[in-house]
Amino acid sequence: MPQFFSNKRLILLLVGVIFLVALISFSLRDRQNASLPEQIIKDTVGFGQSLVSKPAHYITGIFNNVDALLNTYDENKRLKSRLEEFAVLQGEVNDLKIENDKLRAIIDKKEDLKKFNPIQATVIARNPDQWEEKLILDQGTMDGIKVNMAVRTSEGLIGKIVQTTPYTSEVELLTTNNPNYRVSAVVANKKQVFGLIEGFDGKRNELILKRIDSSLKVKKGDKVMTSGLGGIFPKGILIGEVTKVTTDDYGLTKLAYVKPAANFSMLDHVIIAKRESINIDGSDGNSTNNDETNKTTTNTTGDGE
Repeated sequence: MPQFFSNKRLILLLVGVIFLVALISFSLRDRQNASLPEQIIKDTVGFGQSLVSKPAHYITGIFNNVDALLNTYDENKRLKSRLEEFAVLQGEVNDLKIENDKLRAIIDKKEDLKKFNPIQATVIARNPDQWEEKLILDQGTMDGIKVNMAVRTSEGLIGKIVQTTPYTSEVELLTTNNPNYRVSAVVANKKQVFGLIEGFDGKRNELILKRIDSSLKVKKGDKVMTSGLGGIFPKGILIGEVTKVTTDDYGLTKLAYVKPAANFSMLDHVIIAKRESINIDGSDGNSTNNDETNKTTTNTTGDGE
């Protein structure tokens, strides 16, 4: 009889170990959609983190407001000196807008790659082990957040949504080590120079802009922005500034190092871009180089730009 109970305990122990290993294996899979238990746990943890982070942000905001009040007088003087300049500029902008509307009416252009609806979000968690790769926001599917939405700050682009739960979402940053992470970009100079942000140089703390046509000129100080052609990131979001231009390993195309415009070490409030234009799968839509030009391009969304 004691031998029977001993074998029974051993069997229960083995079943428990197998179940635990299976659960760990399931949770480590690379998935875009979290399971129901994971959603419950993440939302619960996200709620607790919100309770801690929001008061902290509130207190930080108070100190920032006090500092802003101290600088109000000097700022007011500077603004007054620029009122006349602003009035002239506003007149020019209005003229350009009228002209632009007329041109759009002529070509019947109904979409603009720059258009997006901003959704404000707060960073509630950031794992120290993945500090340069991912962060958690307090907005989820209940707020209209979807996978592949672009995320930015007032300074520039920082990444995109890669996983959602009803009340939280996970952002993969541009500084990630994921080799399949791409952003379709354009260098803003006299001629549009297109390329792809592929990779991050940890030693230089800079992004790498690849696949630049070797016949086109790119120089230090040029601004790099999203092109809007990848189907995920809206057009015209600042990515950073070129610091160095060289050739790739094969000497066929140019390669540029880009200093990010956003400060990735200080991220608390961000903007999620809910794009109005139809998302499409480009040649790099699923983080591959497959040619998608002969496929239907409406109502589909790629996994990478």
